[in-house]
Amino acid sequence: MAEKMKRTEIKSLLSGEQTGKEVIVKGWVRTKRGSKNVSFIALNDGSCIHNIQLVVENANFNEELLEKISSGSCLSAKGKLVESQGSGQKVEIEVSELEVLGEANPEKYPLQPKKHSLEFLREIAHLRFRTNTFGAVNRIRHAMIFAIHDYFNSRGFYNIHTPIITGSDAEGAGETFKVSNFDFHNIPKTEDGEIDYKKDFFGKEANLTVSGQLEAELAAMALGKVYTFGPTFRAENSNTTRHLAEFWMIEPEVAFADLDENMDLGEDLLKHLIQYALKNCKDDLDFLNKRLEDEEKVKKKEDRSPMGLIERLQFIAENDFERVTYTDAIDILRNSKPNKKKKFNYLIEGWGADLQSEHERYLVEKHFNKPVILYDYPKDIKAFYMRQNKDGKTVRAMDILFPGIGEIVGGSQREERLEFLEKRMQEMNVPAEELWWYLDLRKFGTAPHSGFGLGFERLMLFVTGMGNIRDVIPFPRTPKSAEF
Repeated sequence: MAEKMKRTEIKSLLSGEQTGKEVIVKGWVRTKRGSKNVSFIALNDGSCIHNIQLVVENANFNEELLEKISSGSCLSAKGKLVESQGSGQKVEIEVSELEVLGEANPEKYPLQPKKHSLEFLREIAHLRFRTNTFGAVNRIRHAMIFAIHDYFNSRGFYNIHTPIITGSDAEGAGETFKVSNFDFHNIPKTEDGEIDYKKDFFGKEANLTVSGQLEAELAAMALGKVYTFGPTFRAENSNTTRHLAEFWMIEPEVAFADLDENMDLGEDLLKHLIQYALKNCKDDLDFLNKRLEDEEKVKKKEDRSPMGLIERLQFIAENDFERVTYTDAIDILRNSKPNKKKKFNYLIEGWGADLQSEHERYLVEKHFNKPVILYDYPKDIKAFYMRQNKDGKTVRAMDILFPGIGEIVGGSQREERLEFLEKRMQEMNVPAEELWWYLDLRKFGTAPHSGFGLGFERLMLFVTGMGNIRDVIPFPRTPKSAEF
């Protein structure tokens, strides 16, 4: 029995190594054009951003079959891979056999061969993978996921799966999604009329995790170097281009590391990831770079970015990050033009102010013109678990700020001294009885340790040049939206 011929991916065909051979290709039709005698079909199978051109001699095929072929339909084609006669592609397929695997009614198929707005594509997120933009974004997303695991694995870190359902709120912010199996129409109450959580599935209040950090610390204090990479959830009612209700976080925790080592790790990781993207996602980045260029052309001159996407990525990969204390940053911001001329939405009056995205971006894009790591923040604007400095006012926190994004990494040296941690939890009304296990870590063999959180979608925004965080995750979850 003759061996069945297998399909070849378009990415492999375009290398030209199989020119002159008979091949089978399968994919979705992007466009179909032609004359009475010949049809030219652009086919894409998702293996790369490029299409392969099918050349179909109409006389060799049933008219009814050809009519079924339109944008969005799925085809299997067999034929000879030849050097292309026309411009625009190196090779094309002279089709000898053609099968329509799935039709797409052109009257109803929403993705027509024209430029669609990103807003429209969000409404049809189940089909937007088929566009060049989202094909590119999702292939880069995969490359970044791989590069993150590869980075940590090659440096001796262990990947830890921290719980998605948890009984603690790591940030103490309270913006959590509750998890319950109560019948909402018949919730059990205590004698005082409060909700009786003892009768719930876990016997206590539970929520979706806002961070895997606290649990990762437990692992780091035995395994040395660990990282989490999982989904996190914030019930913030933030309808912005930078916030999601469900997003992914990378959180390394390292035993015996101080703040300086923590900053080194954050900088090294980001540079590595960007270098990986430049090396391995060239075609997709070229496409997104061109897309950004076209977007920039319609902007006012003062609103245009001074660098293209690839230029910006190279700039980050090649330059050391500027390290600045919060105190110095406040001085810079207080004396800056936009502050003096009241251009900031949030004016910087003095020390202790919580920095907003506009301040972070000013420091990166206008003042230093490179990525910035801010450190030693006031303790009053940071979480309870950050190590206090000797001045009694600041903590060993650090944020890495990127152009166009603002904060991309937030981390700290953790407070390893029991008495300091207990006192701070008391001051911030963090219930010690709920975090008894976290305090145990400081009772039994405590040690200095550090870690940070990198918002994966924020990284994706930067690497792809997309302007809205809803466009760098396949299925965005935002207030009033949990479609698909």
